[in-house]
Amino acid sequence: MLTRLLAYLDGRRGRVIDLQRELTSRPAVGPDNNGPGEADRADWLELEMMRAGLGRIRRHDCPDPRCPSGFRPNISARVQGKRDQTLRLIAHLDIVPPGDEALWQHPPHVLRVEGDYVYGRGVEDNQQAVVTALLAAEALIACGVTPDLSLGLLFVADEETGMSRGLPHVLDCAPELFGPRDLFLVPDIGNSAGDMVETAEKSRLWLKVTVNGKQCHAAAPQNGVNSLRAAAACIQAMDGLESAFPGFDPLFSPPCSTFVPTKKEANVENINTLPGKDVFYLDCRVLPDRGLAEVEAKVRALAQEATGRYGATAEVERICGEQATAATPADAPVVRRLLDALRRHRGIEGKLCGTGGQTLTLCLRRRGLHAAAWATLPSNAHAPDEKSDIRATIADAGTVLTMLFDT
Repeated sequence: MLTRLLAYLDGRRGRVIDLQRELTSRPAVGPDNNGPGEADRADWLELEMMRAGLGRIRRHDCPDPRCPSGFRPNISARVQGKRDQTLRLIAHLDIVPPGDEALWQHPPHVLRVEGDYVYGRGVEDNQQAVVTALLAAEALIACGVTPDLSLGLLFVADEETGMSRGLPHVLDCAPELFGPRDLFLVPDIGNSAGDMVETAEKSRLWLKVTVNGKQCHAAAPQNGVNSLRAAAACIQAMDGLESAFPGFDPLFSPPCSTFVPTKKEANVENINTLPGKDVFYLDCRVLPDRGLAEVEAKVRALAQEATGRYGATAEVERICGEQATAATPADAPVVRRLLDALRRHRGIEGKLCGTGGQTLTLCLRRRGLHAAAWATLPSNAHAPDEKSDIRATIADAGTVLTMLFDT
């Protein structure tokens, strides 16, 4: 039966391209990024799922008055196996904006096909996962095969900007989709070799640091307090975070906590004014065994000491903080089945790893559900000329199908 399914997938190159083209032409940018949300994409996808013969299609929409539709869409479906125990693939519908379109070789929302790659905003993050899930479900239906495990599909909104109106909403309103014996796979992180299996994530802490001085004419700097100079010293002082939190975990790359100054807001508009206020941001990715409150307190102390040397003051505001949970155990069923499927279907020896980024697995682990993130990806999400590998998408669908069958 599995051989028949894999043979069917081998002829689905055109289907991959068609699905990616339709998804790319329906930009699903959330309102936090000045977009309309995912409703248009979700409505098309739901019809496509019906045409493919998928059963148990349900909507779990979350109200959001910022969107023209008034909601953020979430869709679930299921293909029944011999057992109710379900392998559930979870992908997100939303994408990020294209950024500076001058950096793209072609329009970002028009699919371009070159050899084994498709190009366009969202084709990797996370349309490849959507297509992988659909290919696997369509193969089961078209071939009339009933696997050992059931296959569940869940497409959610709002992953790129907070997640609250996506997977957490579905976890609350449809808890029956998340059985304690079910397996949860998020195809949203990986590498081109396909051997990277993510079972842990670092905590994320974003901080806004406001440095207050006193504005004056630049020709008489003694009359003011230069916030830019104090902010520069404050940024340099953040190097002390690495020695304050020196943990090491080889599961991650890099294997330590990271503390990176990133965004800098504009201050004065003219050259001959000494600035009285400067604002920068700090992106912290912290190993799971350290608390975010401890990190935030250290940032405050370093900022106050550094700016105080210049007669300035510092305010530290938390923009977001996501404390990581315990890693998915290496012997969890989803991990064991995925590693076995990679070995059987593709001759790949998977490697467990952690990531500094965050995926939908965080929401699941918080609820005590073992989840893994994996896919075969060129790792160019959010970049100009974002691309996805057609052959890898088909291979990933074959891996998913292999997971559904007992060895």
